[in-house]
Amino acid sequence: MKLDKQSILKALETITVPGEGQDMVSSGAVKNIQVFGDEVIVDVTIKNPSLQARKKTEVEILKAIHREVYEKAKITVNLKVDAPAQPKAASIKGKPIPGIQNIIAVASGKGGVGKSTVTANIAVTLAKMGFRVGLLDADIYGPSMPIMFDVVGEKPRATNVEGKSKMLPVESYGVKLLSIGFFTEPNQAVIWRGPMAAKALNQMIFDAAWGELDFLLVDLPPGTGDIHLSIMQAMPITGAVVVSTPQQVALADARKGVAMFRQEAINVPVLGIVENMAYFTPEELPDNKYYIFGKEGARNLSEDIGVPFLGEVPLVQGIREAGDVGRPAALQTATPTEQAFEDLTKNVVREVVRRNDALPPTEAIKITTMAGCAAVKKK
Repeated sequence: MKLDKQSILKALETITVPGEGQDMVSSGAVKNIQVFGDEVIVDVTIKNPSLQARKKTEVEILKAIHREVYEKAKITVNLKVDAPAQPKAASIKGKPIPGIQNIIAVASGKGGVGKSTVTANIAVTLAKMGFRVGLLDADIYGPSMPIMFDVVGEKPRATNVEGKSKMLPVESYGVKLLSIGFFTEPNQAVIWRGPMAAKALNQMIFDAAWGELDFLLVDLPPGTGDIHLSIMQAMPITGAVVVSTPQQVALADARKGVAMFRQEAINVPVLGIVENMAYFTPEELPDNKYYIFGKEGARNLSEDIGVPFLGEVPLVQGIREAGDVGRPAALQTATPTEQAFEDLTKNVVREVVRRNDALPPTEAIKITTMAGCAAVKKK
């Protein structure tokens, strides 16, 4: 069958460019089309550098032409990435932490989606893989890491580093840990305004003897507020991981969380999205999956906004029980839960390596206007 260029263009108009909201033709992503009988060569340029966006674009081009034009067409897609240049801050507020290679912020737009549980299990999985790991519990108003690591009641000790007194993080399961929970009583509420909370965080970041770390995970509080800006002003974040559950109420806030990191004044690379509580599997029926909160909502969101999907974690009673007794579920051996967290953690490491190969080191941001507090609109 002989194909024509106009029918190919019409088919490509049905495809949306990942993360841009326009169809492939109107956006100018399609640079050239060549037709030779039943053979088609499509030259495409997109702005999203992620592997997932590139794969999604290529697959959708193949599907659209096969569906709309000719199902036996022989198609070659030449795809290029024209990523926008990374904005460079005029001056840097904050400074890198000596000895720490990668700082990963774990965030969620909404509370109650299991962000801290996911963070704790990624941390212990990284440690199991042989990495040197630290975890900063930056949820000032609701610190939960001391419970999850079974170190409630412990206190960081003082140590001397180059003539200066520093806090020595509490260590558990191979993870170095600092939390405001170590400095408050169990029944004591932390009622602090933003500047006081920011000062406490700065002390835990810069007055601690973290030593040599491959990864420092920062468990952020829910939302997109003052603590988040304080953290990103204080130190250069390598990348961010956003945790969500599948239902629309949580996804709406997760979308805002991604938008916060992508805002021009912040510009922190988003490593990907995690779907927590993806499905329920009862212990007595390990092969059954019940999609209580909806199915693949976070996966679909990741495709829609053009960020990698890092993995899904099931809703399993044992994960909750493990967190409550202070032994993260990822420490279990030969279980589906351990495998889920291993797959997730491997994907996080993969995206960190890819991000470090493709982009320069992130700078600590300097916010000089109210732009950092403005509502972020999807472009």
